[in-house]
Amino acid sequence: MIFTETDLKGAFVIDLEPRTDARGFFSRTFCQQEFAAHGLKTVVAQCNLSFNHRKGTLRGLHYQLPPATEAKLIRCVRGAIQSIIVDLRPDSTTYLSHFQVTLSAENRRAIYVPEMFANGYQTLTDDAEAIYQVSEFYTPDSERGLSYSDPRLHITLPLPVSMISEKDAGWPLLQPLPVGALA
Repeated sequence: MIFTETDLKGAFVIDLEPRTDARGFFSRTFCQQEFAAHGLKTVVAQCNLSFNHRKGTLRGLHYQLPPATEAKLIRCVRGAIQSIIVDLRPDSTTYLSHFQVTLSAENRRAIYVPEMFANGYQTLTDDAEAIYQVSEFYTPDSERGLSYSDPRLHITLPLPVSMISEKDAGWPLLQPLPVGALA
């Protein structure tokens, strides 16, 4: 695997290193040793599959609070999605910064999302499927979310939103910055 760290420390785009022959190719999509060598969490508590009927569907932005923070490895296995992650680590120099990457069945790329990052995606095709390896069990009492349209996040989506859940549409905006905080 080829690990490329994003501008958000600890978040990586992961490309495959296929071994090809006349049949096609073989490649690892996860290896505890390689992930640990990059300082990434190697525990997998759950694997989740998300299917989306319509292009433009938005899921997220989701995260879980301590003690149930999650690291995620996300890959699109059918169609294409625009993955969006937001750094929520208060002591980070990239706090509230975001990163976007296209994940598709064609490019076979994945994104590693560290703990205390919100993540979500918008489907770029109809019938898109994404698979998640998650380091912690889903804990509803720890679940939180961000509004993709929060002006403090400056997120631009590639498409108009065609569908969003009531819960995702209802995440509150972040609290405003104190006067002079950006000066």
